[in-house]
Amino acid sequence: MGRAELDVIDIKILRELQADGRMTNVELADRVGISAPPCLRRVRKLEEAGIIEGYHAMLNSPKLGFDLVAFCMVGLKHQSEGNLKAFAAATAEWPLVRQAWMVSGDSDFLLHCVAENLTGFQDFVIEVLTANEHVDTVRTMLTIRQVKKLGLVEV
Repeated sequence: MGRAELDVIDIKILRELQADGRMTNVELADRVGISAPPCLRRVRKLEEAGIIEGYHAMLNSPKLGFDLVAFCMVGLKHQSEGNLKAFAAATAEWPLVRQAWMVSGDSDFLLHCVAENLTGFQDFVIEVLTANEHVDTVRTMLTIRQVKKLGLVEV
């Protein structure tokens, strides 16, 4: 998959939307220095190309009662394509797992987990994660404090 061909205006649009996805098209057009109709066409083109995948509200987890953020490094018993796909599919069924990556190195998967508290996280690790038929090892890391939070891509 090749890199998308973007001009300076497209890049400005992506930066602005990543910083504030709720602004109106008129405000976005003003910020990037073009009129509203071509700005809207560009945004739609970026959406259709899959460069803009969606728009989301960023929630404050602790204010909603989810005080624990942790990462789990998971090693599978066997790294066959079937086992990798089966475990990846299983992560989609676990609400506590907010993001999951297949990785190289000492582990096969890295899971970003959010739980209400330590007990809820421990129950998930013991009763669900380590109980999965494909899992061999689990190493957990509890976070202390988030020190940086940006959009996922710097354009």
